[in-house]
Amino acid sequence: MARQTLRNLAVALVLIGPVVAAGAETKVVTLRSGTQLRAPILKQDDQAVFLDLGFDVLRVPRAQVETIQEEKPAASGTAQPPESPQSVLGGTVGLYRIASLSKTTTEQSVARFGEAVVMVSSPAGTGSGFLINPDGHLITNYHVIARETLIKVTVFQRAAGGFEQKKYEKVKILAFNPFADLALLKIEEAGRAFPYAYLGDMSRVAVGETVFAIGNPLGLTRSVSQGIVSTTNRDFEGQLYIQTTADMNPGNSGGPLFNLAGEVIGVTSMGYLFYGGLNFAIPVDTVKRFLENVDAFAYSEDNPNAGFRYLQPGGRKDHGPAPATKLPQIP
Repeated sequence: MARQTLRNLAVALVLIGPVVAAGAETKVVTLRSGTQLRAPILKQDDQAVFLDLGFDVLRVPRAQVETIQEEKPAASGTAQPPESPQSVLGGTVGLYRIASLSKTTTEQSVARFGEAVVMVSSPAGTGSGFLINPDGHLITNYHVIARETLIKVTVFQRAAGGFEQKKYEKVKILAFNPFADLALLKIEEAGRAFPYAYLGDMSRVAVGETVFAIGNPLGLTRSVSQGIVSTTNRDFEGQLYIQTTADMNPGNSGGPLFNLAGEVIGVTSMGYLFYGGLNFAIPVDTVKRFLENVDAFAYSEDNPNAGFRYLQPGGRKDHGPAPATKLPQIP
């Protein structure tokens, strides 16, 4: 009954929006169900969004709001057709998606984007990963699948009373970069569109902001841990990492580190088991560069080492004493 009432309100808003919104800016509010509401916003906070219906005020719980966008003007005076939820949410950059999302709470962000997190399994063990588009492409750590070709992915589908596990055994390795510790996989012959996560931007990540990780530490599926960003550019063996207090354990590797908008800002990679608060994630900008240059890291079954080979320097031919050092002449 409540859902039917909400649909009726959505229809009413589309029809009377131009009248009741006179002098105010109309917004397009897309709900998680796909329903779109067009009306001016009176107030919004972490708990709810309040819409002006002209004759009444509609309170929409924030957890049910997928996105809020500007109303686009209709061409030639015709009514504007409703956009699909995915087209409203943001843009497509190659294989991944981006969006400008409002920060909410950890609880609400987990409810919105938790289904994009998966378990990655191989004969060597299990790790985590996350879907980056509806076609089944996903990111994980290279060390999760290193030297393995028999890979399975478990997706957690929301169902009545909890989640159902769906295991996919046809998983293809598309690319990997051992030096950045990233790998791109694809679920094949899935026959469905997958929920996915959006990639954020490191320029908007601030030290001290709240973040959370979702993964499968020690096989404990869909575990959530929360912390803050300790620093955005910690150097470790020549690579930059996000340092965070969000706990990470074996099995978290390859999973996403989210901000409170639900955007992925990093890929969880490593942590110190016996020292709390020392955990590290690969920055999302590194992930974007990997995906935008994925052809350079394409996996080949004929060459599982993906073309990386360093030549050793030649040995000394003259094993006698080293030549005397000549100091530069000072004019």
